[in-house]
Amino acid sequence: MEESDIEQVTLALLDVANDKDGVVQEQVRKSMLTLGKQQPDRVLSMCQDYLLKHPKLVVSHRVVILLTIELVVKSKIDEISSRRIKSIISLASDEMTRSKDVIPDWQQAASNILVAVGNKHINDIMEEILTKFQPGVLPHFFVVQTLASLSDSNIYGMVPFLNAILGTMLPMLALAKHDNMKWAFSSALSHFSESILEYLANLDKAPDPTVRKDTFSSEVSAAYDILFSSWLQSRESKLRLTVAEALGSMSHLMANDKLEEQIPKLIPTILSLYKKNNEHYIISKSLCQVLDAAVNMGSRVLETQVDGLLFALHQQVCAPVDYNSPPTVKNHNEVLRSFSILANTFPDRLIVFVLQKLENSNERNRMGSLAVLRHLINSTTSIMETKKLLILASIRQPLADHSNKVKKRVVQVISAMAHHGYLELEGGDLLVKFIVQHCALHDTYYRGQRPTDPEEVTNEALRSMCDNTLHLFTTTVGRLTDVLWPMLLFYLTPPQYSNATSALCKSLILLGSKKRAAQDPSFTIDFTQQVNLPNPQMLMVRLLVNGAFPFRCRGHGSPSLSLLNVMSPNIHPNTEALWEKEIPPILTLLEESSPDSIDQKAWQERLLKLLSKTLVAIADDKWACQLATEATRYLSTYNNFMEEKSFLYQCVGVALQQCSNKEVVKRQLQELLVSARHSDAVEREGVAMGVGLCASSHLGGTLTKLNEFGKSDAFKKASGIFGLLKDKNDVEVEKMKSTLILCYGYVALHAPEDTVLKHIDQDILRSISQHFNTKVLGIKVETKDLTMKLSLIKSVGLIAKAIGVCVRRQGYMFTRKQELMGVMLDFIKAEPADVMRTPVRHLVMSTYANLINLEPALTENETFEMLRTCVGGVFGLPPADAPDKGKDDEVLDPNQREALYSDTQQALQQLLRSALSREPTPDGLQGIFKHLEPWLSSGQEQERERALKTTAHILAFYLDNLTVKNMVSFHNLGALLGRLAPRCTDPCPPVRRAAIDCIYTLLYIQLRYEGFSLDYKDESVENLIPLKEKLDNPDHTVLYKTCSDLTKIVSKRVPQQQLTAVIFMLLEGLVDSQSNCSRAASVILNTLLKNRGAGLQDMVPEMLEVLHVRLQMISEDQVKVAVGQSILILATQHLQTVTSTLISYPLPFDSWSCEMWIALGADSTVASQIMEMLMEKLTVMAPYADRKESMMRPGLTVKVATSQPLAMTCALKELMLNGQSQEAVVSLFPRLFSCLLVRLGSSVGVTLPKDINATSLGQDRKSGQAAKHPAPSFDVPGVAVDALRILLARVQLDEVVKRLDQDGAWDTMKDPQRHTTGVTLLSRAMAKHAGPRLPSVVECLCPCLNNIYECQRVTVTAFFSELLNHHVVTELMLMDVLMNNMMERISDPCSTVRMLAVRGLGNIAVGSPEKVNKYAKELLAAMSSGMEEKDDPGKHITLEAMSGLSKVLLYLDKKNVHLLVVYIFMKIKPFLESENDEIRCASIMLLGNLSKFGSGEPIFKDQIHNVLVSLLLHLADPNLQVVKACKYAMRVCAPVVGSEQITTMFQNHLHDDKGLHYGEFINDLTKYIIQDFPGMLNFYHISVIQFFKSNWAEVRAGAAMFIGFLLGNLPEELFSHLNMGSVTKGLVMLLQDPDPVVRVKAAEAMGHFH
Repeated sequence: MEESDIEQVTLALLDVANDKDGVVQEQVRKSMLTLGKQQPDRVLSMCQDYLLKHPKLVVSHRVVILLTIELVVKSKIDEISSRRIKSIISLASDEMTRSKDVIPDWQQAASNILVAVGNKHINDIMEEILTKFQPGVLPHFFVVQTLASLSDSNIYGMVPFLNAILGTMLPMLALAKHDNMKWAFSSALSHFSESILEYLANLDKAPDPTVRKDTFSSEVSAAYDILFSSWLQSRESKLRLTVAEALGSMSHLMANDKLEEQIPKLIPTILSLYKKNNEHYIISKSLCQVLDAAVNMGSRVLETQVDGLLFALHQQVCAPVDYNSPPTVKNHNEVLRSFSILANTFPDRLIVFVLQKLENSNERNRMGSLAVLRHLINSTTSIMETKKLLILASIRQPLADHSNKVKKRVVQVISAMAHHGYLELEGGDLLVKFIVQHCALHDTYYRGQRPTDPEEVTNEALRSMCDNTLHLFTTTVGRLTDVLWPMLLFYLTPPQYSNATSALCKSLILLGSKKRAAQDPSFTIDFTQQVNLPNPQMLMVRLLVNGAFPFRCRGHGSPSLSLLNVMSPNIHPNTEALWEKEIPPILTLLEESSPDSIDQKAWQERLLKLLSKTLVAIADDKWACQLATEATRYLSTYNNFMEEKSFLYQCVGVALQQCSNKEVVKRQLQELLVSARHSDAVEREGVAMGVGLCASSHLGGTLTKLNEFGKSDAFKKASGIFGLLKDKNDVEVEKMKSTLILCYGYVALHAPEDTVLKHIDQDILRSISQHFNTKVLGIKVETKDLTMKLSLIKSVGLIAKAIGVCVRRQGYMFTRKQELMGVMLDFIKAEPADVMRTPVRHLVMSTYANLINLEPALTENETFEMLRTCVGGVFGLPPADAPDKGKDDEVLDPNQREALYSDTQQALQQLLRSALSREPTPDGLQGIFKHLEPWLSSGQEQERERALKTTAHILAFYLDNLTVKNMVSFHNLGALLGRLAPRCTDPCPPVRRAAIDCIYTLLYIQLRYEGFSLDYKDESVENLIPLKEKLDNPDHTVLYKTCSDLTKIVSKRVPQQQLTAVIFMLLEGLVDSQSNCSRAASVILNTLLKNRGAGLQDMVPEMLEVLHVRLQMISEDQVKVAVGQSILILATQHLQTVTSTLISYPLPFDSWSCEMWIALGADSTVASQIMEMLMEKLTVMAPYADRKESMMRPGLTVKVATSQPLAMTCALKELMLNGQSQEAVVSLFPRLFSCLLVRLGSSVGVTLPKDINATSLGQDRKSGQAAKHPAPSFDVPGVAVDALRILLARVQLDEVVKRLDQDGAWDTMKDPQRHTTGVTLLSRAMAKHAGPRLPSVVECLCPCLNNIYECQRVTVTAFFSELLNHHVVTELMLMDVLMNNMMERISDPCSTVRMLAVRGLGNIAVGSPEKVNKYAKELLAAMSSGMEEKDDPGKHITLEAMSGLSKVLLYLDKKNVHLLVVYIFMKIKPFLESENDEIRCASIMLLGNLSKFGSGEPIFKDQIHNVLVSLLLHLADPNLQVVKACKYAMRVCAPVVGSEQITTMFQNHLHDDKGLHYGEFINDLTKYIIQDFPGMLNFYHISVIQFFKSNWAEVRAGAAMFIGFLLGNLPEELFSHLNMGSVTKGLVMLLQDPDPVVRVKAAEAMGHFH
């Protein structure tokens, strides 16, 4: 390549180097660098010349060129000639210093060139730069900066020059008047000093090992004086910081005596900078360097500065550290390093200072001091060894700090101390205590918004940190093992450490297991010696109580029980074997449980059983007594944890069971009763359970103690005026009485069965009665205190339960039963009806359930009143989640309320079971049901649910306990079924399930009464079970079907005499408050009428009239359908009348008319007759009439639909909606399909008559009331499309419908602009999924091609055209018929029909390729005429002809095409660059398909080479279809090109489904063109250059890329084939292209010049 070309290209690149687009700029730089790497001297020369010739070039442009020079120099420094190096140095030096003003980007770029050259040619650089660094003259800013940068980048090269440079620089310092020059000198001195120190530290690698520190001392000292005395006082903070940084670096190079002399001034001055500057890192770094230098030389005067230093450094270390800001982190680290340096020299003063600062309570002060202390403990271990006790004493103050931030630092210090042996010393236990205390922290409570302090330490974060620290102490600090064991046991029992239990137990388990496994003697704890530790009984109780509530306090249950197992030898030797067996299974159960799934009551009973077994195993009365005593004493620690306290009472009770010492039992019972907080409900229950458990072993003693306590002074009240005013202690007395009443109940429950009955009346009930009733002026008055009420109810229930167990073995008359039941009924009546806040209802009903079956029996009236009150009191309550508007202290939380509701419902069911069990007969059942029946159809969902669930429960109980003694009738069946069956579709799922359960049970009850055995299973009734699962599905159609199936089952089982009752109830159910249930009632009613209505024929006319009226009122679809089925019975007898009447209804049909039509479709025979009648009329009637749009525009007409055909289309649509019409639709499918398709063709673009809605049934014909639902949008083509869709679905062509839905074909068919596309989609779907139906469809459609209506011909031609695209037409022998029809349509007067006909002929090649040669002549003639079509403004026919010919050519024999190849080729070529994407694509595809007919023909090979460039460049076409076409054409043309390499390449890389790396592809292709067609290079590059002016930016970019790779791969000897002038001119032009992508590729191509 001629040099002038490279120069021209380089020049062009230099011109656009400052392109406004960043990507272009980057590519220009890359190309320049590429050219520069190939010919560094020449490119550098051009860059230099360019800068010299354009002295006024904008700065940004100069900068880009200078950057290019720098990159070339950096990459090719070794290949650049010495002469060029010198000229570059000169240029860069000139560019850098030309402007006296500082212009950073420009001068920095020039400076960077000098630094890059300086890495290799330091001497040349210094020769140049020192000319601009003359003594007595202030140098340019960037000269100084360049020297600084050189000292960084080439230390070994620069340091030998530094002595001379410093010598020259010193006088200049005095000349610097401006801050920027002072900054430059200071920065340079800083860099010089760092370089010298680096050089001295690596003398073994240095070129001159004789260099010493004192070589520079005098110059550095002189410079120091100016910087320190003058410049450091500057007002400019940036300068001050740079000077300070320089002084820090210089301090190591100063003479020792000079430094010693300056320290008293230097250190205070540096410290003063902290106040003047916001950025402290550089100051701290400088200070640290000065301190390091002073300490290294053994400075004596440093000691005088220590106080000031410590004060300032402490201020710095207390500053907040932002870990997102590296400078603050670096500053913190430098300050800590300074403390370390001082610690090595002045350890005592430093420690005293830090510890004194710890006494300051300021948060920041303490945090800083603790950070220093931790750093010193970790970094200066040997120095701190003697200070341990002092530090331990001083750390106590921050331990008491309230700030979590301080506490976090304290924990970090403690962790460091632990690893260095502090915690074993005296006072170390306090630090352990601190960690444990903070393991017990509760979660942070925020009032209002959370704080946004980034340093905030939450309680959770601090607690987690302490957990981890304690774990680390246990596992990694071996020396702490004997410190922590057994000390940590102390923290298990005080309540303030509750939240730390998990962490403590885990550590103790690790420590204990390790010692126990190693048989370490220290594992055994002597509790008599370790007086601070809790005794074994206390430990066991505490851990058991923890285990009883395993998920509280951060899940302390499992660790507590595991620790108990580990500790067993220390608790008592006898427990070891038992616990090893019992505790692991308990832990396994706990692992499988969660807070929601665990049964708390059963879990606690299991632990109480474990306690009982443990005491039996220990078998030591004294130990058990001590346990009871300790546990009682420990009760007060649980005053804030009432449930735990309640469990502890039970533990005391279990312990007392095992005590044989009566005095201890008596004393502990007294203690329990006296010390209990009777005002708390949970504690009262706990005390009572404990006392009850004790009574199982000590009944007499317990009753005596309760009696004594009841008569004690605690119960005596001070009398007010006339004894009517209450003393303030009276409330407490009533609570104590409540406790006593409960105690008696639990005593009865737990007392031995053989002795309890004799104590019931005399001891237990008499005492309860005395406490519950008080006497005022000798009259008995019942208390109103709720607590006592609840205690009484519960106690009576417990007594009744105890009696119930005992009377199984011995008779007993409970004389006070009626009295007690009456009192409790009054309790329920007194409860508010609209809310439930107390368990009164639940407890009363539970008690009733236990009492009702005890003798004597209740009267009928008593039973009725009791049940009415209880049922109403429960069912009438609002939902459990309804808001409670009561006072805050009365309202229950949601979980409590949910549990209370559930307990109450279960108690009611238990009561009803007990009541029914006394009279298990139909009348007894009716007695229960009459209380439930009114609630079954309540408007409130929760009331229906409660009633249905209760009914189901009671019926199941009735069946389970049914004994049929003789053949009697179950007379309730009809009424019960009629009432319950509609509830199977209730909106509430639980109601539906309960209803089906009721019916299932009812039918089995009936079967039992009919004489079937208990284990008999009826097949039809069993079918209800799968139906129940279906009822879970809320889908109405599923419910409808399920309900119908249910009715069939019921219909079989209902006796005839019960039928009237069922129907009567169902008619009532049609107006049920729940729409779902009225729906069910109608379905069940209709099914019963079909199956069993023979005897009710006289009622039919009356029922039809009623149902018709109902139809206008009912909004539920399923009810309407069911009513419609009744109408069908009438229609089968009066077909003609019904049809005529419905057709005459105004359009659009109202919803009732539509429902009637749908109903008529239910009978296949009826539907078939109606459809045939409607199709005959549609064929002969005009689809629309042409009307003038207006008098003003007489030439413009619109198509207006005729009413009757429109109504018939609507009717067909509605008829087919009924699934039962399927048989009729299938038999008539071909006629229906062709009729509706033609109807659709004549509906597109047709409008409705203006008066169509004037008489529409927008109003009810009879009532005149407005219809509930307005008519949906109604349009002419929409009706036909809907009918067609329903038709396809009805004949189960689901795949056709699915495909059309996915393609959006329905809307497309309605659109006049896209109608043919929609019909094509329909035809395609039919061909693929409905092949066997096509012959009859085609037969029906053929006559329509001659219809007078153009729109109908278009529709049918479009349908046939697409059919030819599928082989199915050949298989069905339809080809000839369709071919002939298409050939006829070629000359149709309508251009759309002609276009569709050409498309259809082309489709033959796809659908039936084997037929192509048979029709070759006709096809080629049709396509050729299509390509020459004159009356084709949109080129649609031309496009179809090219596309069709492409398809046909694939299968034509060569002999049929041979003579036409070149003719067709010439026809195609103009279309290759068409702006129409589709035509471009079609012409390229056709070109590809022609290729096989031209193989071996030289003339065809030339034609291919003619268009290859076009195809190649259109591979980057913006249209993806054109790209695919190009890939295809190039693949199939490849063999004709004449190069094996190119053929292989095209066929391997040009695949439709694979991406193409266009650049690599073009690169490889140019290599093969150069190899295989060197003679055509001139042709190729000229062809490509023509595309530089293409309309598409992508193609222009591709052309530039092609040229670039061609140049890059072309050998020198072939350059003569190229017109480089044209190439260069073209690329230079493209560099100015408006599209940046093109500019990038042009620049890239220029990079390939060589």
